[in-house]
Amino acid sequence: MNACELLRKTVLHISAVALCLAVNHAAAQQQNPNASAQQQNQDEEVQLGQEVFNELKAKGEIIESSPLYDQLKPFADAITRAAQSRYNHPFKFYLVHETQPNAFATPGGNVYVVDSLLYFVKNSEELAGTLCHEVSHTIHRDTVTLMEKDQKLEKREIGAAILLGPTRAHLLAILLLGKLHSLSYSRDVESRADITGSDICASAGYNPWGLVWLFQDFDNAKMGQVPQLLSDHPSNQTRVDALEKHFRKDPSVFAKFNSDPKSAAPFVVPKNVAEVFMH
Repeated sequence: MNACELLRKTVLHISAVALCLAVNHAAAQQQNPNASAQQQNQDEEVQLGQEVFNELKAKGEIIESSPLYDQLKPFADAITRAAQSRYNHPFKFYLVHETQPNAFATPGGNVYVVDSLLYFVKNSEELAGTLCHEVSHTIHRDTVTLMEKDQKLEKREIGAAILLGPTRAHLLAILLLGKLHSLSYSRDVESRADITGSDICASAGYNPWGLVWLFQDFDNAKMGQVPQLLSDHPSNQTRVDALEKHFRKDPSVFAKFNSDPKSAAPFVVPKNVAEVFMH
């Protein structure tokens, strides 16, 4: 059998399989179209999140074990208890090693915390505020919406690359990582994550003023050391104003928290700790 004939038969086989899957999927949608669409969206979120995990793992950035996990775990546990009811997949927190202090969340519930962020924050409330902010992006499906807005870009770039072997989800994961590292969220989206994040912080027992303090520390930090959620400097005061307005609107929740950063205990982690990476 020559190469052309083999290719033709392969394409026919793939087409037949795809047709069967399409028929089965259509039948399932007719039985319960709303549930089917919702399940598909959830499955896509989990798949995309897994592909991002695989990409970070392949790059050798995910930390498998480190004493820093002992510092992170209490925050992860408290925030998960406060936020899990808002999202339909379990939250999982991972330390990663990158050059710039940062944290980012992906569809499916994974939250990634750059190890240097633990050295950047001044107190527990600033760290909690950052993590609650990122968890809120997942709750609002902001990363999924971000990718959907760039659908034309995806089709153009993925259309050719898909023929070279990588799966669509893997290519989307690479694009998504690029967007998470290039501040693609709008200011409105970031502000909404601030508000929801402050609610989660309060529910978890952390002072929601921590995120405000982090914004206010911006001017004293070097540009290369600033977490990416703070890098859009012109909007910081707007976001602070929105948070303070939110706090005033619900005194039963927020009035008990001290707005003075001097009231917070310093957050200190051991330096030069050993890190073992996933491979």
